Amino acid sequence: MTCFDRRDLGLLSLRLGTGGVLFAHGAQKLFGWFSGHGLEGTAQFMESLGYKPGKASALASGLAEAGGGALLALGFATPAAGAAVVGGMAGAAAVHAPNGFFNTSGGYELPALYGLVGASLAVAGPGRISLDHACGHHLNRGWMVPAALAAAAAGATAAVKSRSGQLRASENAEEAPDAPDAQEPMQETSSDE
Repeated sequence: MTCFDRRDLGLLSLRLGTGGVLFAHGAQKLFGWFSGHGLEGTAQFMESLGYKPGKASALASGLAEAGGGALLALGFATPAAGAAVVGGMAGAAAVHAPNGFFNTSGGYELPALYGLVGASLAVAGPGRISLDHACGHHLNRGWMVPAALAAAAAGATAAVKSRSGQLRASENAEEAPDAPDAQEPMQETSSDE
């Protein structure tokens, strides 16, 4: 009989708690579960935030949260799962950053925390109470951690830069003076004296 140590139980608890919350958020976006808006409603919201195209952005965000969260909870493909969470939370943090740090002000506190937990689990591994351990860690190799985190960083950077460009373009369009209206042709008047 295998005896699990405190570290394994702590990692299991962290994985289940964080993964469960992230899965629920992703399911709101993808399926409309838990009073969510589903893919169409989330796509409209993503467009309003500057993430275009909205449907692709909603799908990516929902999959990062639901997929990454489920995999973290299961302790399966932990480097990829943690990296997916990191990438998704980087995109969310970019939206909340103008409001400062604290969640009470609409800041990026929670996305930063979830991203940190995802990265930490990717680095630390899932522990022995996990599918990765049961499967011989075939999808949890040391080299996978930097590769997965680098891919997530590249993807998040591209998405956030694209959003910034979209927002700048929208702001410039709003600030541009209106095009002059077509002038009415001048009516010729004849004066009969």
